[in-house]
Amino acid sequence: MTTPRITTLTGGDILPALPALAALRTRVFRDWPYLYDGDEAYERDYLRAYADSRRAMLAVAYDGASVVGASTCMPLADAAAEIRYPVAARGWDPAAFFYFGESVLLPAYRGRGIGVAFFAAREAHAIADGSCDYALFYAVRRAPDHPARPADAASLEPFWQRRGFSPIPGLSCQMEWKEVTGPAPVMNTLDAWCKPLRQAPRLS
Repeated sequence: MTTPRITTLTGGDILPALPALAALRTRVFRDWPYLYDGDEAYERDYLRAYADSRRAMLAVAYDGASVVGASTCMPLADAAAEIRYPVAARGWDPAAFFYFGESVLLPAYRGRGIGVAFFAAREAHAIADGSCDYALFYAVRRAPDHPARPADAASLEPFWQRRGFSPIPGLSCQMEWKEVTGPAPVMNTLDAWCKPLRQAPRLS
């Protein structure tokens, strides 16, 4: 297996890459813990925000010509309302945050440092942007006894903590999507993780 190369895209270069990202999201998020039953129309509308944000970045991992992983970031102020609102409701300025969106990677390529490279690329982009003091992402909350939880499911929290992120107690957002386990969309809670940039103080 060859070593994937990672390319970062910004501005108008993001738009042509969105169909591949949509296909990858639909494939990877179908598994635990998101259980996402992909919707083409939703993908098109959701991902368009990255192309519309002049300060967004998309990192893409290629094995030859095949897209095997991708990771996104944009200013939180450019993200969807349900993503921005919890931060503003806490009394914090969304303009101080860079939002780290999805980071998706095909299973065969995991454990090879690509996820670390994705976080590093996004952090470098956010710091170079120069206007935000924090990086923030959300992760879906799942009950320990969720019936779809695999027996060998491993938590990603230690990985995020090694990247310098920590959870913000009580800060979460609500997102609705159709899951593979049922016919109707389900409202899910996603919890916030945050990392200070440029020597900013930690939030709590």
